[in-house]
Amino acid sequence: MNSKKAIDNFLEQKNIAVIGVSSKGKGFGVAIYSHLKNNGYNVYGVNNNGGKIGNENLYKSLSEIPHKIESVITVVPPRETEKIVREIDSLGINQVWMQQGSESKSAIEFCVSKGMNVITSECIMMFAEPVRSIHSFHRWINKFLGKYPVN
Repeated sequence: MNSKKAIDNFLEQKNIAVIGVSSKGKGFGVAIYSHLKNNGYNVYGVNNNGGKIGNENLYKSLSEIPHKIESVITVVPPRETEKIVREIDSLGINQVWMQQGSESKSAIEFCVSKGMNVITSECIMMFAEPVRSIHSFHRWINKFLGKYPVN
């Protein structure tokens, strides 16, 4: 289980890249991107095909983003995450959230070996305030069942 301190540390960063944002405006990457953008974060979408989401450009890679990135959220298949964590490391970024279904043992081990703060097996939408809708219910259930990080 991830520690609450590690999650809070991740969420304190304000310049976040979300990898796996669709230019079609649908999908969980778009939901995460929009939620963070609407709640005070500087969010940069990454899609290996580029494109746009609304009026914002999607970058083809992290290295294309012309701003300092402090944290990265992956919303891509595990094999893509395994490649991305190496780029994250090369750019000196040490905060990684592998959205459920995006993580792999290899990617996690790589991040840990590099001393990164890596969050796995959690949905960021249950932690990034304000938590709404089904995510609020999931958070309540996890707290009730003792699965919600508390320390």
